[in-house]
Amino acid sequence: MRIGALSLIAALTLASISTQAQEKPADSIADNPEIRKSVVKIFTTSREPDLARPYKKQDPEESSGSGVVIDGKRILTNNHVVRYAQRILVQPEGSSDKLKARVVATGAGIDLAVIELEDATFFDSHPPITFADQLPEVGQGVVSYGYPLGGDALSITKGIVSRIEYAPYDSDTMGLRIQVDAALNHGNSGGPVVSGDKLVGIVFSGIDTAQNIGYLIPVDEVKAFLEDIADGRYDSRPQLYLSLQTLENDALRSFLKMPKGWNGIVVSKSFDESSGNPLRKWDVIDTIGEHDIDDAGMVTVKPNLRLSFEYFVPKLAAGGMIELGIIRAGEKMTVKVPVASTRHRVIRGLNGGYPSFFLIGPLQFTPVYEEHRGIDARLLAMRGSPILNRGLDEPAFEGEELVAGPFRMFAHATSKGYDAGFFPILKSVNGVAIKNLRHLVETLRDLKDEYVTFEWHDDAVESLVFRREELINSTEEILDDNSIRSQMSDDLKDVWNTTGH
Repeated sequence: MRIGALSLIAALTLASISTQAQEKPADSIADNPEIRKSVVKIFTTSREPDLARPYKKQDPEESSGSGVVIDGKRILTNNHVVRYAQRILVQPEGSSDKLKARVVATGAGIDLAVIELEDATFFDSHPPITFADQLPEVGQGVVSYGYPLGGDALSITKGIVSRIEYAPYDSDTMGLRIQVDAALNHGNSGGPVVSGDKLVGIVFSGIDTAQNIGYLIPVDEVKAFLEDIADGRYDSRPQLYLSLQTLENDALRSFLKMPKGWNGIVVSKSFDESSGNPLRKWDVIDTIGEHDIDDAGMVTVKPNLRLSFEYFVPKLAAGGMIELGIIRAGEKMTVKVPVASTRHRVIRGLNGGYPSFFLIGPLQFTPVYEEHRGIDARLLAMRGSPILNRGLDEPAFEGEELVAGPFRMFAHATSKGYDAGFFPILKSVNGVAIKNLRHLVETLRDLKDEYVTFEWHDDAVESLVFRREELINSTEEILDDNSIRSQMSDDLKDVWNTTGH
C-alpha cells in the first residue's frame, strides 16, 4: 500500500500505462520539421506528500514528460508532469542541453501547466506552435509528438480522432475531451497532437486496460486555461453543480406532465432557498441559451457532435449566473441559476499542496484530503469511516473539516496497549466536538484537565485516554526519536504558540 499516492486521475494518467507503443510505418506519418522545433522533453525531480507521515515529503523521484512551445516564450505541458517538482529541466529535440525551468502557472483540475526557462534565448530558434481555430472532426487524422519511455529520440505516432465528449477531469472539473487511437505511453504526457501544422490538443491520459486509447485536452480548453491565468492566478471556469437524472422513462414523463415533443433533463434534488438557487426537485431543464436539451441532457453542437448541455455553461455564464429554461409542473419559465468555479466539499484535494499537520505525544493529526479516499476503501468501509461516507458532502457549517488521526501511533510508553487503527476520524476531545484541525489545536492548547480523552467517529476504534502533562511532555522526545523537525505545519504555529507551548 503506497499511502502517498495522490492523484485522483492516477488510474488514467500515462504514468500508469505500460503497453508498448505500436507505431505506424514511418512513411505513413506526415512529419513536420517546424513542429519538431516546438516540442521539448521535460525532466522533473519531484517530492510528493506522504499522507502516512504528513510532517515529511516522500523521497525524490525522477520522471519525464513532454511539452510544447507556445506564445509568450512559454512551454505548455500537463500539471501532473510538473506537480511537486523540486527541479525541472527542459531538453530540445536533437540536443543534449538541459535547460533550467520553473513553473509559472498550473491548473490542477484541467491538468495543464505553463513553465518558463531561465534562458529565454532558447525561444529565438524554437517557435511557438500554431493553435487550430476549431475542434477537429471525428475521424480526422492527427499526429502525436512526444517522448514516451523506451528511447531518447522524439517519437511520432499517427491516429484518428475517435470521440469528442464533455467529461470529468479532476477536482470536480468538467471539460471537453478528445479520444484518439494514436499509440500514447508514459512520457507522451504534455506533448502536442496536431492536424496538419496546427495544435488540436495536449496529451494527458490513457487507459491502462486498453490499447491505443488516449485522451487529449483540446485547444478550446487550452485557450480557456491561458486566458484564465493571464492575471497570474488560475480560477477555473464556472460550472453548474446539480443532481440530475434523464427523462427517458415513460412513467416519469407522464408524472411530470411532459407532452410529446417536450424534452429536457430532470433536477433530482432541491436547493435550500438560502442558497440563491431557484431550482427545485422535478424541475426539467429544457434549454440553455438558444440550445434545446434532450432527454439525456445532451445538446447538438454541430452536425455529428452532441455534448452535455453543461458544455455551454462557461460560455454563457455572466456575473456568476446562467439563464436556463425550465419546465415546472407542466409550465415553461426562465430562471437564473448561480454558477461556481469550485464545489464546496467537506473533503478537499491537496491540489499540489502539502498537508497541514499537528503532532502531540504519540498522535498525529491532519485534515482529511481527497487523496485519503484511495488508501484502503474496503477497510474504511468496514469501519464506517466518514472518509468514505462523507466524501461528497458539503460542509455542515462554515469551516467544517474532517480531522484524521494517525496512520500509526508513534512507539512510546504513553501509547502502551493502544491501537487506533489507521486514519480514524476524530469526533471529540474531552467531550468537545472538533470542528477542524485549528479547532483541535485550540482545544488542546486551552485544556486544563488532568486527562485528555480522544473519541472517534469510526466503528471499533478505541477511545484513547492520556494524562495531559505526560502527553505534552512526551512530544519533544518523540519528535527527537523520529527526527521530526517540527511539531506542526506553519499554518498552525500562530494558534499553538499563543500561550507559549
